[in-house]
Amino acid sequence: MKSSQYYFKQKSSLIFSVCICFLYFSAVHAQKKRPLKEAVPLDSIRLSDPAILADKETHMYYMTGTGGLLWKSKDLKLWNGPYDAAKTDPNSWMGPKPMIWAAELHLFKNKYYYFATFTNQNKKIDTVAGIAIERRASHILVSDKAQGPYLPMKDDIYLPANKPTLDGTFWIDTNGKPYMIYCYEWLQNGNGTIEKIELKPDLSGSIGEGKLLFKASDSPWSREKDAAGNDKPNKVTDGPYLFKTDSGRLGMLWTSWIYDVYTQGAAYSVSGTLDGPWIQEKEPLTPPNFGHGMLFKTFEGKWLMSLHSHKEVNGKTIRIPKLFEVDLSGDKLTIVKPYLP
Repeated sequence: MKSSQYYFKQKSSLIFSVCICFLYFSAVHAQKKRPLKEAVPLDSIRLSDPAILADKETHMYYMTGTGGLLWKSKDLKLWNGPYDAAKTDPNSWMGPKPMIWAAELHLFKNKYYYFATFTNQNKKIDTVAGIAIERRASHILVSDKAQGPYLPMKDDIYLPANKPTLDGTFWIDTNGKPYMIYCYEWLQNGNGTIEKIELKPDLSGSIGEGKLLFKASDSPWSREKDAAGNDKPNKVTDGPYLFKTDSGRLGMLWTSWIYDVYTQGAAYSVSGTLDGPWIQEKEPLTPPNFGHGMLFKTFEGKWLMSLHSHKEVNGKTIRIPKLFEVDLSGDKLTIVKPYLP
């Protein structure tokens, strides 16, 4: 989802009076209607972790991701937005203005669900190697409409408060039960994992405890250098997304790094269930500098992958949504070509 640098961004140091003024004017500005743009080309939108829902009810594509906002389009080419999508409880553990990462929209039993990562920067749950770990967790909101607003449900905690988790996604396993699949962050455990937790039938909370599916170090393709310059498996797990091939094989997209290059790979379940075991592909799936992918089917029946790339502009990293046409007809997902709507 983010480079490791992303996790260490800190607020600028301001004197108290300036902070008060900033917070006041931010609150006033938030009450004003957000300016909306029309007919924006996809490659002109700046968005991390883009996730697209093709909603048959409205015959509209809805795109969200990091930031808690939403775009909509009739043709995947031109987009209107951004609209506010997530409405959180300021009295919950998230605080009044949580950071929102990697949101996804899922339709389930005639309701729309907003899976996302919420971070309260004012709450610290741990300190590891001198780095303060913020309160961060995968969570789910609900709406009767694809465009939202998405609101909190009964349970305000899906995952343990003392574990930083992120990038939750949705899957119904072969036992018919709903699950959230998520990452347990490397910042705390030193070797990021992907895990599952069972959800209540209406997704309003979780049941039991999380279970390990695989670790970052299981990957043969993701690499990094340690402090001494030795080559080792990368510690980052990021952006899981489940899919099935036409042959019925269960696969998972997930993203890590090859040294300083953001890259996406895939793994496949031997048993055909979430319990695996999960066998990692030897080579990455996407071209370099693309990651955090998800899949959706167009209204014309074509399978596409939505993901983002990184680009440096004037010393600043921007993230740009991208679409690829994919083939699911065999035992493995393959990328066919970039998709240009």
